[in-house]
Amino acid sequence: MMLILPKTRFSTALREDARKKIESIGYADIVIGIPSYYSQTTISHVIETVAKGLDRYYSDKRSLIFISDGGSTDDTREEARNTDISNYNIEKIVSIYRGIPGKGSALRAVFETAEFLRAEAVATFDSDLKSITPEWVKNILDPVFNGFDYVTPYYKRYKFDGTITNNIAYPLMRTLYGLRIRQPIGGDFGMSRKLIKDYLVEDVWETDVAKFGIDIWMTTTAVVKGYKICQAKLGAKIHGEKDPAKDLSSMFREVVGTTYNLMEKYEKFWKKIKTSKDVPIYGDFAGIEPEPFTLDISESIEYFKTGFRNFEGVWERILDPEDMSIIKDLYNLKDDENFILPIETWVRIVYRYANTFHSTERQKFKVLNTMIPLYNGKVASLINELGDKSEEEAEDYYNFQAETFENLKEYLIKIWK
Repeated sequence: MMLILPKTRFSTALREDARKKIESIGYADIVIGIPSYYSQTTISHVIETVAKGLDRYYSDKRSLIFISDGGSTDDTREEARNTDISNYNIEKIVSIYRGIPGKGSALRAVFETAEFLRAEAVATFDSDLKSITPEWVKNILDPVFNGFDYVTPYYKRYKFDGTITNNIAYPLMRTLYGLRIRQPIGGDFGMSRKLIKDYLVEDVWETDVAKFGIDIWMTTTAVVKGYKICQAKLGAKIHGEKDPAKDLSSMFREVVGTTYNLMEKYEKFWKKIKTSKDVPIYGDFAGIEPEPFTLDISESIEYFKTGFRNFEGVWERILDPEDMSIIKDLYNLKDDENFILPIETWVRIVYRYANTFHSTERQKFKVLNTMIPLYNGKVASLINELGDKSEEEAEDYYNFQAETFENLKEYLIKIWK
């Protein structure tokens, strides 16, 4: 059977070299996708660990590891090609994807490959993982072989890791769509062939989803379309911590922008959701424990105050007057240790920006940029609120905050234009 690719420019993410190799393979039970970009120091470890997991737990199945690279100019692809997994009965393809640069296009190539090979189960793992173990492969894939369509990661994380997940992605997922998926943007997922086919026919592969935001898009699509979803325990995710004040502005735009875009698309769905429910969790935690790290509160507060000086007028137009008054008080605060942003104020900020993003016809992301200093203010507040708290107490805080998002959902519906 020949894999026939459409002739239009970005109607496929597969290059000719990959296409020929896929045709020669013919079929596979499992496809593991590793989207990569400038990962020369970590890619070999991820490939080797995935191969060990496949060999240890699925040696009776035919498997392919597909490294879908974004055109790295370091030695990522060379390292991937030189990683020797010949001792295992596992195929490997290393290829640059075609299409709009971004993780979405990388995963599209993986999905197209899995569909052609009629793979029963598909998984994706980030290329910069330091803490992946062979058991991650089992914990992600086993639920797919047992009837689940979408498996999201359930990590052990330090209380200050994953601030965008904890304070925006997680509470909005459970509030808008009714499922308490703890890591909707985790990056390490399991999927059924049925879900992969559905992803591929979605008309998103020449949009911003192909550039960024693919994780939250995949999760939201699976939820809205009613697929069977569970979570898999994976232990700590270590891939180099990021200081939210320094490194996460781009990720913030990607995740929050895509989330807000999806709110427009699925407005009728989320307006009907009244409550949330738990999502089953399977497996045993595998790998190392998360390591504590510190965040610089002074940098987060300075980012917030610089934003106030630049965007005060914008915030006045967007925020609820009572919340703007709180923001002004925080700006004038002299003592960093007393910097606390009330949870309800944060929830209303997220909702007000969702509505402003929705009602802005042009340059939506310029509006979103003005929210980033407020997010840094939220991070500064977390440092004070959770600094002396245990992991369990921090998790209680994040769940209480998510409940507050749910309790204020009528506020969102009321202001939504």
